[in-house]
Amino acid sequence: EDVDIPSRRVLITGATGLLGRAVFKEFKENNWNAVGCGYRRAQPRFEQINLLDSIAVHDIIHDFQPHVIVHCAAERRPDVVESQPDAASQLNVTASANLAKEAAGIGAFLIYISTDYVFDGTSPPYKETDVPNPLNLYGKTKLEGEKVVLENNEGAAVLRVPVLYGEVERLEESAVTVMFDKVQFSNKSANMDHWQQRFPTNVKDVAAVCRQLAEKRMLDPSVKGTFHWSGNEQMTKYEMACAIADAFNLPSSHLRPITDSPVVGALRPRNAQLDCSKLEMLGIGQRTPFRAGIKESLWPFLVDKRWRQTVFH
Repeated sequence: EDVDIPSRRVLITGATGLLGRAVFKEFKENNWNAVGCGYRRAQPRFEQINLLDSIAVHDIIHDFQPHVIVHCAAERRPDVVESQPDAASQLNVTASANLAKEAAGIGAFLIYISTDYVFDGTSPPYKETDVPNPLNLYGKTKLEGEKVVLENNEGAAVLRVPVLYGEVERLEESAVTVMFDKVQFSNKSANMDHWQQRFPTNVKDVAAVCRQLAEKRMLDPSVKGTFHWSGNEQMTKYEMACAIADAFNLPSSHLRPITDSPVVGALRPRNAQLDCSKLEMLGIGQRTPFRAGIKESLWPFLVDKRWRQTVFH
């Protein structure tokens, strides 16, 4: 009779992705009854749902009756959004509007994950009340998603986060971890962006914020609206690459800082630093130091296995 059956239910979209996996794990480890859904990589662990199929979305929400829905699914690669604008808009805007309606229909608290790219990066740090001005189509679709979520569900929350990294399944899963091979293969020089100011943020920390926000909301219905969360270490990609090299005792002299603004791909904001004081005032937050987080994320991808011994023992 001591069996604890978690009565708090959470549904996570995009549970197969980098952030979604961390969110699923965080809720599960803190005694929530968590169901994750994904699309291409879903089975066997997660429910396979096409978020563009409104009947399937309606059915899972009505069957499971979640108290909280964390909407992590998105097309979040700016260059892919530019090349496939319709598909990106369907997922980032249309599916989000539908989820917001369904959540409102059963009184579930929806957390919509958004991005620092809703800002143009000219006057950081940005508060939640600052006027967005996205430079690229990705930022525009996510901002549009924020609007339709809050229009269709006045009790929802928008959580804006910057560039994410964490325990990846492949290095390409994060714009931070993808640099590891350039760092490791020091026999050829590698150009690294040293123009855009980023705030790399561990998905574990974002997951903790989502759970804390959900738990706070269970006690206080006034917890809603727009929030920001971010790591607090400011780094360009060049500086991240040097920090990664340093964490694994690898050379970094082959890394070349490029200080011009990039000419290819979607436009990026120079510095879209997020002011996180609103969540901090609520007593919500968690930050993993970049060196510790990146070491934990990347050591399985070390090419020279001898380093594993020296790094960890």
